[in-house]
Amino acid sequence: MVTAEKGVLFIVASPSGGGKTTLIRKTMERLEEAGVAAHFSVSHTTRSPRPGEVDGVDYHFVDREEFEAMVAGGGFLEWAEYAGNLYGTSRLEVENRLRAGEDIFLDIEVQGANQVKTKIPEVVKIFVYPPSYEVLRERLTKRRQDSEDAIRRRLQWAVREFGVGGEFDYAIINDRLDEAVDALFGICVAEHHRTHRLNTRLDAIREAFRSALERDITT
Repeated sequence: MVTAEKGVLFIVASPSGGGKTTLIRKTMERLEEAGVAAHFSVSHTTRSPRPGEVDGVDYHFVDREEFEAMVAGGGFLEWAEYAGNLYGTSRLEVENRLRAGEDIFLDIEVQGANQVKTKIPEVVKIFVYPPSYEVLRERLTKRRQDSEDAIRRRLQWAVREFGVGGEFDYAIINDRLDEAVDALFGICVAEHHRTHRLNTRLDAIREAFRSALERDITT
């Protein structure tokens, strides 16, 4: 598989319960099998850990004072407030890994997507849609992490997110997980073949071709 010399930054956003985290992780497994180094960026948040969540794996859990200090120091590529809690993506971690040739996946809310776009214009934005209202409500209910009022707020917020999702580069309807993984994997492969990401290698091929042609002509 042909890959770019620099990693590609992907934003995968969806309403809460849309299944984006599972989708990203399964796609990363496919990419690694294809020889593409991929990293799931772990966000900072001020919310409390949910049962089973591990600090440094699911999120970097910090208090509001520490988070605001990082904001003041320019430490976030993007940050946003969602449902009363703060979320942010470490700028240094993302930029270092991209320079090292790793693909980076950001699992962030739509509020942060435009912030990232202003700092890294070549970012690829993908919005994951649930197939229906009923499916999303069922997913939120089954995970047993929110009260009924919280679920209602998340569903209301989803409507607003859909409006912004229309501005993303790609859309995936997460009805059947295996098909959604195929779609995201295909997007990632295609992005590695964009001409501007391969310019250094293409320039070398063109120059070698030109030199070889000149030798043939003059002999």
